Amino acid sequence: MADRTPVPVDMKTTEDQKLKITWDDGHESEYHFRFLRGSCPCAECVDEITGKRIVYPNHVPEHVRPMEAIPVGRYAYQFVWSDGHNTGIYTYEYLRSICQCSKCGATPK
Repeated sequence: MADRTPVPVDMKTTEDQKLKITWDDGHESEYHFRFLRGSCPCAECVDEITGKRIVYPNHVPEHVRPMEAIPVGRYAYQFVWSDGHNTGIYTYEYLRSICQCSKCGATPK
């Protein structure tokens, strides 16, 4: 049986410009807003043909923040960002893969 992707059970923003997600396996991930926006997986931010990232965190306004997190089925969130961007679908698997905590250690993509 394949490992299943953990599911978020709580999501909140923090005062230090981070999104904190608590997963159903007990893990907690924190993402700086700018990192998360700059890691958007949509076709405007990642070339559809080459898969090369076009938009990076340093391209994103310094004080960007999520205005809304819209659930997409039972597998993802679509974030509406303060800079007007809203086309990215962040799957649970993708969100977990970009967790930068010391346990997960993902590097910016």
